[in-house]
Amino acid sequence: MTLEILTSELLDTVHHGFFTRRGGASSGIFQGLNCGVGSSDQRGAVTLNRARVAEAMNVAPTALVGVHQIHSPDVAVITGPTAARPRADAMVTNTPGVALGILTADCQPVLFADAEAGVIGAAHAGWRGALDGVLEATLQAMEDLGADRAKTCAVIGPSISQRAYEVGPEFFDDFLQKDPDHNRFFAQGREGRYQFDLPGLGLHLLRQAGIGQAEWTRHCTYSNAELFYSYRRATHAGEADYGRLISCITL
Repeated sequence: MTLEILTSELLDTVHHGFFTRRGGASSGIFQGLNCGVGSSDQRGAVTLNRARVAEAMNVAPTALVGVHQIHSPDVAVITGPTAARPRADAMVTNTPGVALGILTADCQPVLFADAEAGVIGAAHAGWRGALDGVLEATLQAMEDLGADRAKTCAVIGPSISQRAYEVGPEFFDDFLQKDPDHNRFFAQGREGRYQFDLPGLGLHLLRQAGIGQAEWTRHCTYSNAELFYSYRRATHAGEADYGRLISCITL
């Protein structure tokens, strides 16, 4: 099956893609293009899936670079192909021929580019990383390499949408303690619970940080099992594990 890759006009000056689960070699609960090296999927299937992604990005498999994601605000500067996976949740580079690959399964994959400066970035932004500043830190790391945030574009890829993201009152209280204005990202749900707008928070933080342009692709991972993996959907279904989507960008 052919790979299905989502793109954005905001990033059309660089090679990028938000890969769906279609076109992969994995089977069972991982059916499709599972790129999660930390999943319990067969290692051979994951390796083949990642090789297909690298080919689609026009790079060697060794040039598809990732990080060991830990829900942090930490950013790794990538200077060339490497098998190392530093503990971080974002990457930046100004090196052509390197593809930055972020893994997600409900959290926000965010791809950045200042094409004029030749600097790109990729971030994994769940609620914790976003709240702790991973998006702002990515922009700063890009500027350290010569980018201008006012000329930088960022696109949030497939993520869990507000209608699918139910949270408890303690989650709501934690956000309001950080900033009372965060109540704008919550809608009243059932039985005293709330619906949380993760992509709305991401867009707000990017724009508040001075990004040139930003958008969300408006694809919900939870609501489309044919196209996307979802940690929350797998949990609700009682499945033992879940696949990881990959989102990539290269100069």
